[in-house]
Amino acid sequence: MTNFKKILSGLMLTLALTSTTAVYAEETPVKPTAVTTADADVSPEILNLMVRHMSSDELFVEADGWLELLKVSAKKVYDTKILVREKNVEIDAMKALDNNETAAEEREGVQQKLTVANEEKSAILEEQIKLRSERKIMVDRLDTVLENINEKIGTDETGKELEKVLPYRRYIDTVSGISLEVTDAHSAWTTVSGWIMSEDGGIYWLINILKFLAILFLAMFISSLLSRGAKKALQNTKNSSQLLNEFISNSIHKVVMFIGLLVALAAMDINVAPIMAMVGAAGFVVAFALQGTLSNFASGLMIMFYRPYDIGDVVDVAGIIGTVESMTLVSTSIVTADNRMMIIPNNSIWGDIITNVTHSDTRRVDLVFGIGYDDNIEQAEKVMEQILSEHPLVLKDPAPTIKVSELADSSVNFICRPWVKTADYWTVFWEVTRTVKERFDEEGISIPYPQSDIHVIGQNTQTEKAADEHSKETYTKKSKDTVDTKDMSVDDD
Repeated sequence: MTNFKKILSGLMLTLALTSTTAVYAEETPVKPTAVTTADADVSPEILNLMVRHMSSDELFVEADGWLELLKVSAKKVYDTKILVREKNVEIDAMKALDNNETAAEEREGVQQKLTVANEEKSAILEEQIKLRSERKIMVDRLDTVLENINEKIGTDETGKELEKVLPYRRYIDTVSGISLEVTDAHSAWTTVSGWIMSEDGGIYWLINILKFLAILFLAMFISSLLSRGAKKALQNTKNSSQLLNEFISNSIHKVVMFIGLLVALAAMDINVAPIMAMVGAAGFVVAFALQGTLSNFASGLMIMFYRPYDIGDVVDVAGIIGTVESMTLVSTSIVTADNRMMIIPNNSIWGDIITNVTHSDTRRVDLVFGIGYDDNIEQAEKVMEQILSEHPLVLKDPAPTIKVSELADSSVNFICRPWVKTADYWTVFWEVTRTVKERFDEEGISIPYPQSDIHVIGQNTQTEKAADEHSKETYTKKSKDTVDTKDMSVDDD
């Protein structure tokens, strides 16, 4: 019975231990392992396809796997650096023994050992170059995984990577690159020459630079071809604007060149996503700081598309009259009649009245001539009709208009309105005005000027008062003389 109890207790203890182990095994999850590190020589393109479907958590597992491989490669590189330094110490010690005080036989043995040591050092340096290439492969694979992580979890407002990714980047920056032993010329030269001749070093960057230059040259060719083609196509379009043509062709050139620059940078294995994010963030700040300039920019776009004027037109804008010389999205350059260059912000133009003087091919010249009230209206009208009909620049269609328009204070006014080509406006204006004056003088037709008669109404002046007083005194004296004469006549009788 006692043995049975012992057996039963043992079975229960075994069951308890088994269940506890099973529960612990269930509660303790198995740490996931990377699946893409099985083939360390996988190309970045294939690796990118292998991890595209993974979530961010799975990608971090892959990043940890490649980080471990990078650590192993980096350790091998640093181990060779340690061996090179140890070998340098050994070589320096041998060089110290190789002097004139050492026996000839010993010196010969030292030189042989020195030769062997230098050969061993060269072999280590060559191995170091190979190990650097392996390390570069690990860095490229880890970069591929990190780029996919950034696409899954995103970046911050400035385009920088999140804190989860930064430790990987810092480790890559720490172990990557080439450090030269400037005190060891042999090591430095071997390292540099090896990097230049390596496929992931000098040859790699030479190919990338050639790609960069080739893509830029191709972008320049394509942008020039497209801009010229667009310009010619727009010039053949009916009612095309030279301002709009220049804007579209220049925009095409700049956009193609910008895209070409991004492609060229990507060809050099430079990640352009942070650059684009930084440009976007900087664009918001610049837009806020340059609100006035952006207002001019928007007005420039409106002028471009609605085309109220074109290059070469004579316009009256913002209180300035002149010929449009050029235009950008920010301002318009106008040359005045006295040859002054005026730069006007587009916002001032678009927000005001725009008068295009040379928009039409023909233009009416408005003239006003006056004759005296005593002159013959029909004669004056015939003289003006003859002047306009004989002038070579006055158009027959539309016909000129000559009418009595006003009975003014000093003259009878005629309107004289011939039609001319826009380019001949001022020539006709000046010549007709001069000819009318000359012909009116020949025909005896007066051109009156304003005259006024002034009548002063008010109290008598001092002079007038004195004259009145003098008249009164003269009249009184004459009256007295008359009375005295009469009296004398009576006395005689």
